Amino acid sequence: MLSLGLAILASQAAQVLAQNAEPLLVGIIYPDTSGLSQPVQHISRGGATACVSGFLQVEAGTDANMNFAYEAPVNQSQVTQTIVSLWDSGSPLKEQIMNGTLSVNGTYDIGVTLCLPQEKQGNQTLHLQVLTHGIGFDRSYWDLAPGYSYVDVAAAAGYAVFFYDRLGVGVSSKEDPIKTIQSPLELEILNELVTKLRGGALGGNQHFTSIIGVGHSFGSALTQGVTAAYPQSFDAAVLTGFSTNASGMPSFSLAQIPEIASINQPYRFAGLPAGYLVVGSSSALQTTFCHFPGFDPAILSLADATKGTVTLGEYFTTGAIVQPAADFHGPVAVVAGNEDLGFCFGNCSYPTNLLAEVPLKLYPSVAANNTATYAAPMAGHGLNLHYSAAGAFTFIQDFLKSHGF
Repeated sequence: MLSLGLAILASQAAQVLAQNAEPLLVGIIYPDTSGLSQPVQHISRGGATACVSGFLQVEAGTDANMNFAYEAPVNQSQVTQTIVSLWDSGSPLKEQIMNGTLSVNGTYDIGVTLCLPQEKQGNQTLHLQVLTHGIGFDRSYWDLAPGYSYVDVAAAAGYAVFFYDRLGVGVSSKEDPIKTIQSPLELEILNELVTKLRGGALGGNQHFTSIIGVGHSFGSALTQGVTAAYPQSFDAAVLTGFSTNASGMPSFSLAQIPEIASINQPYRFAGLPAGYLVVGSSSALQTTFCHFPGFDPAILSLADATKGTVTLGEYFTTGAIVQPAADFHGPVAVVAGNEDLGFCFGNCSYPTNLLAEVPLKLYPSVAANNTATYAAPMAGHGLNLHYSAAGAFTFIQDFLKSHGF
């Protein structure tokens, strides 16, 4: 009981550090709260940007979710064997449980945050970055702590920033972890969010002349999927923690040692079905997302204490949405930690620039001079957790500005 109590206290302390408890500051212009339910104006966790957070209701549906003949697990042993079986050589698991497609639709409450640069509040020519987090995190991945805030860097460069908790993660709606929360539906939710933003659903009189999709890992897969299915939604795309090389994915997935979320952190996830999982431990998080000595152990502890959930439905469908975006013509940047385990098997520069394969394979209509890659040194898959993330953040803003955004 003592060790559990200490773990709870450590988690609560880390979450307090991650949250911004500052009162509204005099002289700061905060984004308009219109369009959001339960809005709260605040300063970013990074400490440098004025934001508003709340809930945005999204109606979305798809006929492309997979109908899995798979009974929800009831214990950790079943979960573990399912994950192992997904990667067994010649495993028939996916073929065995596939039972056609499934139509799903609903109205979902999505936890969102909008941050605006001070000097451009109300500016009609503002460019917006839409950030989609990956597996293992919630939206705080983009605004983790002072010195680790992509949001602050983007806002300082003059961009508006919108980021959100994916369906089933953070404060967003919790749905069936096998039938509902799959990549096809999440793609539709992302596209609906972009549609709302283009239509002026948030920020009062704030409108956006361009919208840039920025993703991390699974969030990059969703962003890329939108550029393929809805090529007019984004004006540019930045894919981080992403490549077309899946050779390291078995090691990456298995080393996460996924555990049932309600058992791993009952003080955060009590009541969630067993199909909601989390990375098993801080050591598993380091193995799969970080590269020593390129990170601060305190940031690793914070990431573990505030980690996000992933569903079995997402595990089963992570690759279902990535396809060549033949009709997308906007600029594309691919950015990763050079030692990314999942997408580069630990070396994005060997035997060649693996990131450069993404535009070649997935964006046949984008000219070479409209693409760029960047591998952050001494950084693993969880790029934003590393010391060298600052260089990657700056590279992205410079890339966008060089293409007129």
